[in-house]
Amino acid sequence: MSDYNFYSVIIGTELLNGRREDKHFTFINKALKDRGLRHEANFVINDNPPLMQRVFEMIAKDPKSVLFCFGGIGSTPDDYTREVAAKAFTCGILETNDEALKLIKDEFGQDAYPHRVKMAQIPQDAKLLANVINRVPGFYIEDRFFFTPGFPSMAHPMVLWTLDNLFEKKAEKFSCGFKADCSENDLIHIMESLPEDLELSSLPKIVGDKKTVDIFLAHKEENKLKKWCKFFKDEMDKIGKKYSNEY
Repeated sequence: MSDYNFYSVIIGTELLNGRREDKHFTFINKALKDRGLRHEANFVINDNPPLMQRVFEMIAKDPKSVLFCFGGIGSTPDDYTREVAAKAFTCGILETNDEALKLIKDEFGQDAYPHRVKMAQIPQDAKLLANVINRVPGFYIEDRFFFTPGFPSMAHPMVLWTLDNLFEKKAEKFSCGFKADCSENDLIHIMESLPEDLELSSLPKIVGDKKTVDIFLAHKEENKLKKWCKFFKDEMDKIGKKYSNEY
């Protein structure tokens, strides 16, 4: 595949009940944007195996999907990600990965038993992601589905390694933006005339009785972007609506 749809899943009941603040979305969104990659969706979900499996299976149905999952690969009773990932993406069997087991034993010695060694049980044929903080690895399946710890200091280096080594950086799109001094409703007929391959963002604002709209357009070809940016402004001129300089 030359193009991918990147999904992120952040697992943790503690995020949804407010006991912890998420540190992953802003990171993964920027990492993908910096490389010209498409962030299709982000999910923050409870430590709930049926819910996790439904989300994973939905993502797996997208033939262009790439998943980064954060959390739930530890050894406590509420760490379900390894088991659910096996069911959603492989034959459903967890097996002890010899390399992962050695890394865990080298890191913790006798304290690896009886609980930490469970983290070496990963889906069949999964590959390992190196952990720069301790040696307990993450893992990935089919070079598309990546599972990392919930700790940002461990997870984020895994994500960066993955993006830099397994996926091609895309050229950034050319873009233009301007503020329209009118309501969003005044511009809908112009938006409907734009081609589907032109990225459009329309953000209305209301301050007191003043309505404005931030318009953002982007395209991988500079000439096409300039053409449609001019078209948009020309159409605004026709209906007597003003706009500010580009930003």
